[in-house]
Amino acid sequence: MPDAPPLAPSEKIATALARDWYAALEHNERRSPHTLRAYQATIARFFVFLQMHFGAEISANMLGALRVTDFRAYLAHRRAEALSNRSMAREVAALRSFFRWAKRARGLDCPAIRTLTAPRIQRRMPRPLAPTEAMGVAEVAEDARWQDLRDAAVLLLLYGAGLRISEALTLTPGALSQETLRVTGKGGKVRQVPLLPRVLHAINAYRETCPHDLTTDAPLFRGARGGPLSAGIVRKTMRRARVALGLPASATPHTLRHSFATHLLARGADLRAIQELLGHASLSSTQIYTEVDAAQLLDIYRNAHPRAE
Repeated sequence: MPDAPPLAPSEKIATALARDWYAALEHNERRSPHTLRAYQATIARFFVFLQMHFGAEISANMLGALRVTDFRAYLAHRRAEALSNRSMAREVAALRSFFRWAKRARGLDCPAIRTLTAPRIQRRMPRPLAPTEAMGVAEVAEDARWQDLRDAAVLLLLYGAGLRISEALTLTPGALSQETLRVTGKGGKVRQVPLLPRVLHAINAYRETCPHDLTTDAPLFRGARGGPLSAGIVRKTMRRARVALGLPASATPHTLRHSFATHLLARGADLRAIQELLGHASLSSTQIYTEVDAAQLLDIYRNAHPRAE
C-alpha cells in the first residue's frame, strides 16, 4: 500500500483524502472528464454535509465509523434538491469509488458503504429508426455545398459505423483506410470498425470539396472557418432532416448509433461482435439491444396479427 503524502501544516484530512483520491481516479481509471468532475463534486458536497451533520471536523475515525443511516441522510439531503434516480445513483457510485480507494490506498475501512444501495434506474429503451429513415437522414443533408457533403458524411458514419458523435468529430484522415476505420472511444480505447463503401464514398466526396487543408493528424471534419466541427452543427443538421422526413423528436444523432446496433442484431449479428463495434466496455451495455429488437417484434405482432387485440 503506498504511503500517503505528508499533509501541509494547515491541510485538513478531508482535503488531503479528496485530493489524493481524485488524482488516483484521474490517472488510473478510464473515466470521462464529465464523470470525474461529477465525482469530485459529490465528495466535496458529502464532506460539507458531514461537517454539518456531526458538527465537527472530519477525521479518519469519523469516516470509518459512518453508518448506513449517515449515508442515507446525505442522500435524503440530495433528494430534497429534486435529483433524479439517475443522478442519485451517480452519487452512490462516487461514494463507493472514494471509500474503495480509501480502504485500498489508506487503510481506511468503512463497512457501512458496502451495504448502501443505489435507487433503481429505469432504462430508457432506444427508439431506432427504420433502415430507410436512417439512410434518408444523410440523403436529406447531402447537397452541392462542401458543408452539406460534410454533414452527410458525419451522419452516415454514425449509422454506417455506429460511432458516437464525439468519436466522429475527433477522427483524423490518418484513421481511415479503404476498408477500416480506427476509432478512439471512451477512455482512449481504440477499435477497428469496417468502413462501408457508401460511407467511404461520402467521406471522399466531402474531402474533395473541402477548402481546408486536411492534414493527417488534424480533425477530419472542419467548421466553416477551418476549426474542428462542433457537435451543435451536427445536431442542427439532424433536426433539419428530422423535420423534412417527419421523424419523431426522439431522433437525434445518437439515435443513428442505436439504429446501427439494432439493425445488425435484427440481421443475426453476434452480440459480442456488436459490443466490439460499438466500443462498449461490458456486454451488459450492449444487451439492451436485445430488448429493443424484442420490442420491435412485439410491435409488429400487435399491428399485424389478427388475434393481437
